[in-house]
Amino acid sequence: MGERVDIYTQDRVNTGETREREGLRLGEGEYMLYVLAVVEDAKGRVLITRRALDKHWAPGAWEVPGGGAGAGETSAQAVVREVREEVGLDVSGLDLTPAHSYRNDDLERGDNYIVDIYRFSLCFDASDVRLQHSEAIDARLATWDEVAALAVEGEFLHYERLQQARASERWDAR
Repeated sequence: MGERVDIYTQDRVNTGETREREGLRLGEGEYMLYVLAVVEDAKGRVLITRRALDKHWAPGAWEVPGGGAGAGETSAQAVVREVREEVGLDVSGLDLTPAHSYRNDDLERGDNYIVDIYRFSLCFDASDVRLQHSEAIDARLATWDEVAALAVEGEFLHYERLQQARASERWDAR
């Protein structure tokens, strides 16, 4: 049996139903939960990772750490786990309130989801990063201008959503 996920309503209410993530197609009013983590170093550079080349979706693209919440897992638990698994950093003692959230509705593909974007500031450097090689093949610290340049080239995922998060009221409150 593979990974199971909770199913939510558009208002983020857990329905109590879980489903197998592999091949999941969600219907109207059904959503799964994802998290993204913007992890910044003391200089304000963002930790980005390059997706493994065998990934089904967007192999080799750059992104911030994140992924899907598993069944029974809160958004905060998911972001702590994803950051620890993907890059080996511990954000558990930090503010675990999302800086921004959004909802995606794609009934045609059955790809409905809610995303919580977190912003963390940590004292670390690139040598502290421990990649999970099944998820990522490279990592680096990048300025927002460098991230924007990758996005212009079509090589960075979720850039527009991260820009929306950066423009939100809660971003600078982090």
